[in-house]
Formats: sequence, structure tokens, C-alpha cells
Amino acid sequence: MSLLRLAVCLIFLTVAAPVAAQLQRLDGQTMGTTWSVQLALPPAQSAEQVRRGIQAELDRVDGQMSTYRPQSELSRFNRAPAGSWQALPPEFFEVLQHALQLAKDSDGAYDPTVGPLVNLWGFGPDQRPRQPPTVAAIEQAKARVGWWKLRLDPVGHRAWQPGGVCVDLSAVAKGYGVDQVGRYLQRIGATRWLVEVGGELKARGRKPDGMPWRVGIERPDAAAGAVSAADELVRTIELDDRAVATSGDYRHVFEDDGRFYSHHIDPRSGWPVPHEVASVSVLANECMQADPLGTMLSVLGAEHGMAYAREHGLAVLMIVRTAQGFEQRMSPAFAAELRR
Repeated sequence: MSLLRLAVCLIFLTVAAPVAAQLQRLDGQTMGTTWSVQLALPPAQSAEQVRRGIQAELDRVDGQMSTYRPQSELSRFNRAPAGSWQALPPEFFEVLQHALQLAKDSDGAYDPTVGPLVNLWGFGPDQRPRQPPTVAAIEQAKARVGWWKLRLDPVGHRAWQPGGVCVDLSAVAKGYGVDQVGRYLQRIGATRWLVEVGGELKARGRKPDGMPWRVGIERPDAAAGAVSAADELVRTIELDDRAVATSGDYRHVFEDDGRFYSHHIDPRSGWPVPHEVASVSVLANECMQADPLGTMLSVLGAEHGMAYAREHGLAVLMIVRTAQGFEQRMSPAFAAELRR
């Protein structure tokens, strides 16, 4: 699963040597990006044991929900015969159920069946040229999109493939992977950790010195790879038993005839959204909740997206392009988080 490394980064604070020695940093690769974990190791657990456990959790998510792996459970579902019930692993079923509920709540601004449009615009696994398709091609792909076409059987953990539906969980699977790693760490007795997968983060407890985990939200015009510098950040926040995910339109984008097209595609129109909302950061209890909300709010746009955030009590920070430059807009719930 090739997923964009998004715009939240870790800020590594200088700490005294005795405290730093209590923290372990583990890392690896997954879902076409990287992962890292900082934690205080629990007793009787070696760093290598924990690293392998983390990798196994992420490999399970990737193996089930990748659009880039032909033998993933998701790819098999997308190829399944029309009019068939398909049994899904518990993790895949949980994520799909959450995605369909968000699609319903947003009236299709977020839609996990957007796969045909993602592929058509060159942002999917088909490796198509990144160029605007014809109107006829867009309409043909749109005919295969529609979250309401899927049916779920909660008892049997099955999903109905009506034929031609192509599910893409790229906007939620990475966040779910973060949560799964957190659950694994809790099971082995780790109570102080910060998990990051491709820029999506979740923290539990505090660092051994009692300080909170601090993370930074990147400026949309920051130089790639320079996010560790304070002047490349729009804001720093503290994570205490919370998750944060950021969706940006400035890394995964192409230009054609002077117009920019991002990977944020409106499932309702079939077109990439206007280049107005540069990034959306969402704070939530679970990263699976925060991850797809960034995509959905970007599709809704600055005004409607922030109205949705206020109505649903979401903690959201938007970076919006204006004639005067980038403008930060935050929901009341996000402002309240900063005052905690």
C-alpha cells in the first residue's frame, strides 16, 4: 500500500542522559512509508522482540487492506464475482464498517468505494499517467462508486460485492495500523509510548521525565524532509492519550496546463477538490477516527468542512490558502485542546 507520508512530524526534545536511556526508538517500513515508535520498554521485553511485534501488527493490516498487493483481502474482494458475499477478517471488517458509517454521515464526501476514480486520476495502484481524464471516463468511473452499494453482515463478518465496486481504504488503514500497534504495546505492558506511521501519530502516557509527547504540524510550503526545524512548523501540540492525523494536498499532486490536481478526489463529482484547503489536522481518541476525517473535511472544503467540524465537536486545524497567504482556522474543540 503506497500511502503518502503526511504532514505531522515528531519534535525530538533534548533530555538528560539518564532519562534518554529509558526511551527506546524502534523503526521500520510499512504501507509504502515508514513507521517509528518511541517507548519505555516493559520488563522482560527486548527491543528486538517489540520491534518484531510492531512489524507483525502493521504487516497484518497491510496484508489485509492494501490496494497494491494483489493477494490482499481487499484486492480479492474487489475482484470477487458480482452478487457474492465475501467473508472478511475481523480487522478488515472493522475498518470497512467504520468507513461506511463515515460515508453515510458525510453524505458521500468520504466514500471508501472511490477506488475507480483514484485509479483513473493516476493516484492508485494501476500506475496510470497522471493527467486529467476525459469527462466520459470520469462518468464511467463514477458509475462504479457508491458506498450504499455495499452491504455488511455483522454476524458473519461478510461484505456484499454487487459487482464492479472497488474499495480503497488508504485514507483509514494507516490510522488503524497506528491503533493496532498501540493495542499491542498495551498488551505487552508498555504504558509510555508514541507511535507514528507515515506521519499519523498516537501517544499514551508521558515520557519518563514526566513531560508530554510534543508533535509539530508542518507548514504546507515547508521543504520536504525539513520538518524537524521549528520554522517549518505552523504549530506544536501535546499528545496525551490522543491521536492526530493530517491530510495534505501538497505532496501527492500533479500539474497540467497550469492547474494543480491533488489526490483528494470528491467521490460525488469525480474530480479532485479545488486547491483551497492545504491541510487538515484532526485530534481524536483513535487514529482510525482522525485519519479519514482529514480527507473528508478536505473534500467538503474550508467553509463546509469547518461547519461540519463544529457541528460534530471535532478538534480540527485547517490550513487554508487565501490571497494573503496561508491562514490557520481551528474549531472550538481544537482550541480547547490547546488550553488543556
